[in-house]
Amino acid sequence: MLDVTVIEDSAAAAVSLDPMRSRLLAELAGGPASAAMLAGRVGLPRQKVNYHLKALERHGLVELAGERRKGNVTERLMRATAASYVISPLALAAVQPDPARFRDQLSARWLLAVAARLVRDVGTLITGAAKARKGLATYALDGEVRFASAADRAAFVAELTSGVGALIAKYHDENAVGGRDHRIVVALHPTVKTPPAIEESSSPPAIEEAS
Repeated sequence: MLDVTVIEDSAAAAVSLDPMRSRLLAELAGGPASAAMLAGRVGLPRQKVNYHLKALERHGLVELAGERRKGNVTERLMRATAASYVISPLALAAVQPDPARFRDQLSARWLLAVAARLVRDVGTLITGAAKARKGLATYALDGEVRFASAADRAAFVAELTSGVGALIAKYHDENAVGGRDHRIVVALHPTVKTPPAIEESSSPPAIEEAS
């Protein structure tokens, strides 16, 4: 099972977005199971679960893991092809974001378009590398930084732009025979705040008396 895979086909994307089929994918990410086993977990008749599994299988989202005899019946054990899925902008090819339409390094929406292109391109590269049974050379850097002020953030962006620009100028060789172009994406955005966990209390809540 892959850790993550990209869904590029619009029909496969539609299948994966169905709430029940998404639930089945989550269940099968935990390990192989039959339609009968899944029926008890999701609260559906086995026949309906089978119907959903066949739709997922047609689009390569689940696959046969094995078979087992149970009485006079042979059960098919299915498993998810990946632990998680990402839908590529190719699934909405006619309206996919295009960073080339405008360029604003301080625009959150332009950043979103760049990120969408990254998902699309890396997904396409993974698909091609898998078909060719070859490796894929990539690199990613992920981290967090807390700025004391907006001025510090602006200074960081300026130094980052200068530093990365210098590296590009140093290593880029327009005339390299047999060379291959690589895309560089550097992003900076505020971290998403997660809601604080609600602490459970063993004592009942206090009730204020009206005066």
